[in-house]
Amino acid sequence: MKLPSLLQPRIIKEAIKALIKGPYTSKFPFKPHTPFERFRGKPEFHHEECVGCGACVQVCPAGALSLEDKGDKRILTVRWDTCIFCGNCQANCLTEKGIILSKEFDLATTGKREELFQSIEKELVRCSFCKEIIAPSDQLIWVAKKLGTMLFSNTSLMLFYLSKEKLAEIKSLPDKELPTLRSDRFHILCPKCRREAVIKS
Repeated sequence: MKLPSLLQPRIIKEAIKALIKGPYTSKFPFKPHTPFERFRGKPEFHHEECVGCGACVQVCPAGALSLEDKGDKRILTVRWDTCIFCGNCQANCLTEKGIILSKEFDLATTGKREELFQSIEKELVRCSFCKEIIAPSDQLIWVAKKLGTMLFSNTSLMLFYLSKEKLAEIKSLPDKELPTLRSDRFHILCPKCRREAVIKS
């Protein structure tokens, strides 16, 4: 026969523990609540660590993250009103620190839902010839540092990195749409123009 809940050993044990240690619940909102260590709260971009690759946008199942290329800027936005706090963005972040789930959970507001967002901007690098977007500047720098000396196997990446380190100057922009000469390979090129440069030179 099943005992009434108040007489079950597990319930009695928990009741005694609560009498000695105090209640499990906190006094939120009267006192700030500190979530446990692995709590998945509001995701936030960290501008210094994010390279703007957009991997987080591709894996977001709720569509809370978006990416827009506007002129020479890439704008990444996270909307907290549609986020489901699954953690996919953090788990798939290229640098592992670009977007991190904070411990902040109290998102209640009397304002508009549209105000619950965070945006960051990243500078884009374009092909010297066709002006096609290659990647965000921070992403190219991150890749160059990861490659180390292997960086010198890619002319475009090498030129870009050395120019950022002020060790090289980028030649003046060409006045044609596609590379036709061997010397055109020494520009920052997208994959399509690099192929053209290799074939025609």
